[in-house]
Amino acid sequence: MLSVASNNSTLLTVPRPTGFLESATNSVGSFLASIVNFISSVVFFSPRIAGVEIPIIVLWLLAAGIFFTIYLSFQQLRVSSLRHSRHLIRGRFTRHTDPGEVTSFQALATELSGTVGLGNIAGVAVAISIGGPGATLWIILAGLIGMALKMAEATLGVKYRVVAEDGTTSGGPMYYLRYGLAELGHAKLGRFLAALFAIATVFGVTGAGNMFQSNQAAAQLIYITGGEAGYLGGKEWLIGIVLALLAAFVILGGIQKIGAVTSKIVPFMAILYLVMCLFVIVPNAGSIPYAFEQMLEGMFTGHGVAGGALGVMIVGLRRAAFSNAAGIGTAAMAHSAVKTRRPATEGFVAMWEPFVDSVLICTLTALTVILSGVWNTSEPIEGVQLTAAALATSVSWFDVPLTIAVALFAFSTVLSYSYYGMKAMGYLFGGSRRAEQAYNIVYILLIVVGAMAPLEQVINFSDAMFFVMSVPNILGLYFLAGVVKREIIGHRDKVDAGVIESVPEDEQASAANTFSEDDLTHVATAQAETVAAFEAAAEARYDAEQAVADDSISPELTAEAIAAAKEASAVAVDTAQRAKEIETHADDETGMLPKHLEDEAFVTGEATETTVIDARNELE
Repeated sequence: MLSVASNNSTLLTVPRPTGFLESATNSVGSFLASIVNFISSVVFFSPRIAGVEIPIIVLWLLAAGIFFTIYLSFQQLRVSSLRHSRHLIRGRFTRHTDPGEVTSFQALATELSGTVGLGNIAGVAVAISIGGPGATLWIILAGLIGMALKMAEATLGVKYRVVAEDGTTSGGPMYYLRYGLAELGHAKLGRFLAALFAIATVFGVTGAGNMFQSNQAAAQLIYITGGEAGYLGGKEWLIGIVLALLAAFVILGGIQKIGAVTSKIVPFMAILYLVMCLFVIVPNAGSIPYAFEQMLEGMFTGHGVAGGALGVMIVGLRRAAFSNAAGIGTAAMAHSAVKTRRPATEGFVAMWEPFVDSVLICTLTALTVILSGVWNTSEPIEGVQLTAAALATSVSWFDVPLTIAVALFAFSTVLSYSYYGMKAMGYLFGGSRRAEQAYNIVYILLIVVGAMAPLEQVINFSDAMFFVMSVPNILGLYFLAGVVKREIIGHRDKVDAGVIESVPEDEQASAANTFSEDDLTHVATAQAETVAAFEAAAEARYDAEQAVADDSISPELTAEAIAAAKEASAVAVDTAQRAKEIETHADDETGMLPKHLEDEAFVTGEATETTVIDARNELE
């Protein structure tokens, strides 16, 4: 696009002096561009090794994934863990009365809506065109390793979240960096890392998850309708406004609305994309072994690729890092809103996200591109157009549903990232609801800007900030690795021992359960609180018994476990007594307490030892 100055110089034979305002604008623009380029060069610093540029940030993410895979004893790859996690996704171990706002499946869909997108459609095609079929297996390997990172993030996100009196939640790396590190005696470091993460999140998700997505969606819609000469040519503003209005309807409804919408969009767009890919894969099913042979050979030989096998590896790992966001910290924010009392449940749910993103969907794309043969032609086709060309070998008009899929991927990313940015902004302003609402309004307006404006510098900056998020996040994960292991391994041990059991179907926090908060009475809530309190007491007693039986555990930790078991038992008894009192004072027909005796702690499902005692004193 030509600037005003260049247009004038083209039209006039004698150039006019540049105006002060334009000169100042250009100077500021150049200054900001230099800052953005500097930040990008630091974040994406890539020293050359054996002739291949290796991004340090990719190695940073990969190393963390390998560490937690080994440290957590390969939990994400165990059949028993996979089986248990499927039950958790269906809500079989969580109650609709548990603290939180969304179900595990809705949180899973929210996070997937932010990661599944152009990275899977265009990114994999780019990786194959640059690194050959062998890059695919490196993407898959990185996805399997990334499962452990997501498991750690989501577990800590729930453990250190803050639940407000009205039942709304705030969680994510900001909170486990601040409160988790404070428990370890690193309060100042924790506050600094939390603030750094929150600032990087606000800028990272606003650009990469908002403006870039609307820009790409607009470009794809214009392309499919005939380009600049078509109906939508020059109407980026209209596309932006429509996207903004649709997004506003969902975003302003909070995480519950976002979770409800993404839990419907994600399965639909995944099935749509699967069907399109199968139209290419099924007719060429006999060549699938050959395709995997090409992947395996290319993975270790890298024939025809700059840098050989090392070059192929870096291409694959880079695409996986951009695709599944393992280690970035977004999963911790999405899953911190889940209705659960056990942090580890969300670790086992979140681990599926890199698997779906980098293993299933990326493999579909890779097989489609490889089997179609378009990756190995002399024509220079890149990105989403390479995937479109592969699909067109089966059905010529598949570029239409592919555009729909790209638009849905972009729209769902806009929705999920709005929540991450809002929570980061809220943290920076002390949990202010006004700050969160103001961010949402600005975020929605920027959707229109993103669809209309050239965004090279904005995207470069937001991409850099997006990966800056991984620095404080992974540092925090290393500090809190012991907490993660205790939660994950402890949860598995209790499930295997039968201490943790599935809940009755009508009480489960699942998509199939059409429970409404308005249907919950004080009596029902008190009864659910009692059951949950005794479950917590049983788990604490199991922990104490294991500590006593294990000679390797220090006397101090054993004493702490015994004290925690006693405290949990006392809370359970008090909760049961309180439930009886509520049932006595409640209306027999409605199950509700009189207005002057309502106890908000039980209404929101947030009973603690203090609130139980305070409520008893009030009734007495």
